[in-house]
Amino acid sequence: MTPKISVVVPTFNEEQNIVNCLESLQKQTIPRDSYEIIVVDGNSKDRTREFAEPLADIVMIQTSKKVGGARNDGAAVSSADIIATTDADCVLPEDWLEKIIRSFEKDGRIVQLYGTVLPLEPGIKFRFYLALANIFSRIGYYTHTLYYTLGCNTAFTRSAYMQTGGYKCIDAGDDLEIAQRMRKIGKVKLNSKLWVKFSMRRYVQFGTLKSLYVWLYIVFKGGDSDKYSYAQREYK
Repeated sequence: MTPKISVVVPTFNEEQNIVNCLESLQKQTIPRDSYEIIVVDGNSKDRTREFAEPLADIVMIQTSKKVGGARNDGAAVSSADIIATTDADCVLPEDWLEKIIRSFEKDGRIVQLYGTVLPLEPGIKFRFYLALANIFSRIGYYTHTLYYTLGCNTAFTRSAYMQTGGYKCIDAGDDLEIAQRMRKIGKVKLNSKLWVKFSMRRYVQFGTLKSLYVWLYIVFKGGDSDKYSYAQREYK
């Protein structure tokens, strides 16, 4: 049976998180044989690949650069007509894949679908920060000025992904950039009911203001910077 949807999960030293992520993908409301899980590992030095093997259909070593390159590597070996992406430190609700499939079936014009994020860690300040981010995303979408898509919660038609060449292999802003190319060939859709639980560990370790500054700095530098890097960061 050819799967309806392929899920690509980039990893790097994620032994603390990958099991929770992949177990949440195992518990989806659609039959397990209707989707495949592809883990693309950036040559982790811990037990990430060992922990992922029993829970994923494919576990492979990344050959392209950056997180965008890992997503492209996974897409290249995928077999479904829909390609979804998430992150190793995310936890997915049980109906995540079902909602994605239904959205594409409902509107054949959609080439890219994306959703919102909720904090994985407890705390009012984290809920507040991500509420602001989700509001920003909705404003950008409904004003057609910015498609604030997130690699942890997005999906594409296979044909559109391959036509555009997938993600750019840059440090930050690749998820914003790909949406601009996708909107030229079809509909980029925000589904606010499509959410994932997103880890705030970057903001915990490095601070919210500094993390946002670094992200904006790299984005305004065109996605790459000699001063800062987002790729293969180490977390405590």
